[in-house]
Amino acid sequence: MLEYSPGQLTETAAPERVARTVALLRRRGYALSPARLAAMCAGGALQEHEVRRVVAASPNLTIVHDLVVERDHMPRLDEIRGRANGHDAASPGYLAMTRQFVRALVAAAQFVRSVWIAGSLASGGFRDSDDVDLNLVVDDGHRHLAYVAVNALGLVHAIRHRGKPVDDLTRRPIAPRLMTANLILERSQLSPLARQDEGMAFELMVSQPVFGFEVFEQIVALNPELTQHFPQLAEKTAPFLIDAPRARLPRWTYPAMLDGAARIFGSAAWRYMQWTRRHRPEALARVAFVRETMRPYTLFDS
Repeated sequence: MLEYSPGQLTETAAPERVARTVALLRRRGYALSPARLAAMCAGGALQEHEVRRVVAASPNLTIVHDLVVERDHMPRLDEIRGRANGHDAASPGYLAMTRQFVRALVAAAQFVRSVWIAGSLASGGFRDSDDVDLNLVVDDGHRHLAYVAVNALGLVHAIRHRGKPVDDLTRRPIAPRLMTANLILERSQLSPLARQDEGMAFELMVSQPVFGFEVFEQIVALNPELTQHFPQLAEKTAPFLIDAPRARLPRWTYPAMLDGAARIFGSAAWRYMQWTRRHRPEALARVAFVRETMRPYTLFDS
């Protein structure tokens, strides 16, 4: 575990930090209880009573149904509340399913060095119509191979779960969209990360490592600016970690020379999926938002 010194937290700093954290969550469509918000607060954890005091004094924040939200975001409160209420019921089954999927992925693709659950399943706003977002670290020259591997295995996996509820983002012609590669980093991109801003730090903060936790810790150690935004990263744990499968396909199964072909194939498949959503503006807007938050690491940019 990494060590850090959080420094002295001042009363004047707390309101800004709480507001920034609520805004980060809002952009992802979620909200948290005062207790969870306190633990995840930008700049370091606060006490729950500090968060409640900040909200009580703020003209822009309020607590509704035990969720801290921005007042001008109240029209979306029902959706946010529905996500928060549905998470506890839906997440356990999908967490177990995801661990099984990651075990199959790392057995089939030894170039995958680390996998973390991201998105709504990690953040606390998952509902059973969502897909599961995964962040990966892979060997150099294997980003597009990783994308194809996740989607190929994900299709096989999703066929076994055809009855899964879907929405405009997870509906697919053959089987529901279930496992998605959200962020794929090559090992050479880790030191340093091109982005060490608050948004990237928050992405790591809410992620749940499932495999290769030592790689996750390495990223935090090599990019100290991340812990300036969220000192809690230094104390990150991995309660859903799996062991490496004993039987794994050899590394030479996927030579880096195949990555170019994987890029062509993956790009065609990705553009086809965007074409199927051409009449679903909300789904397209959500994809655009996620891609914007992942730049400069997005695949298939023109």
